[in-house]
Amino acid sequence: FGGLKREIVFEDVWFGYEPGEWVLAGVQLRVGRGEVVAIVGPSGAGKSTLVDLLPRFIDPTRGAVTLDGVPTTAYGRQSLRRTLGIVSQQTVIFNDTVRANIAYGDQASAGLPAIEAAARAANAHAFIERLPLGYDTPLGERGARLSGGERQRIAIARAILRDPPVLILDEATSALDSESERLVQEAIERLMQGRTVLVIAHRLSTIARADRIAVLDRGVIVEQGSHDQLVTSGGASQRLHSFEL
Repeated sequence: FGGLKREIVFEDVWFGYEPGEWVLAGVQLRVGRGEVVAIVGPSGAGKSTLVDLLPRFIDPTRGAVTLDGVPTTAYGRQSLRRTLGIVSQQTVIFNDTVRANIAYGDQASAGLPAIEAAARAANAHAFIERLPLGYDTPLGERGARLSGGERQRIAIARAILRDPPVLILDEATSALDSESERLVQEAIERLMQGRTVLVIAHRLSTIARADRIAVLDRGVIVEQGSHDQLVTSGGASQRLHSFEL
């Protein structure tokens, strides 16, 4: 996969983990290149399942997800995932140094100046400098040395270094204290610039910045529009506000 030129389309997508029990039921959604689309809905609506289709963590039971008209299943998973950046609430930290955690996989050969630049953009450089060995500090199993907000900023630095054209943000600021959330949100806003973004979020501050919001309920997109359009459309306003934590 060489990069997105026009659009991502979810075409009548159905998915179920068990036969006959649909998590997604005929989802229709278009995301244009450079567009930021927020996906909102109650717990269990299928939001994470929907975005998991893009990197092929799962494949549709019926229907297709297409990139510029080509189904994702036509691409190898490794090729597809090289063009995606994913920041979720469950950040994977390896039992290795800060440097290795930011630059790994196809970025493993990145030099320290590039790694530091990514960390600065992610609001991570200051706390990394305070660690005993700076960028060469081992982070321990599951990042035991770091707070939740620090782990998130490492994940954002990792994504910035990879510079992916398509970005998935899955509840990236949930479960953080207010100061950590502010730093993470600032970093996310830098990361989002110039990319195509699918963002799952409960915070209205995040949702309001999206170009378009898709409201998912019981596996079906029931409404789409800008934040202003949805909050003035009656029932959607109440639903949108109820999704904020």
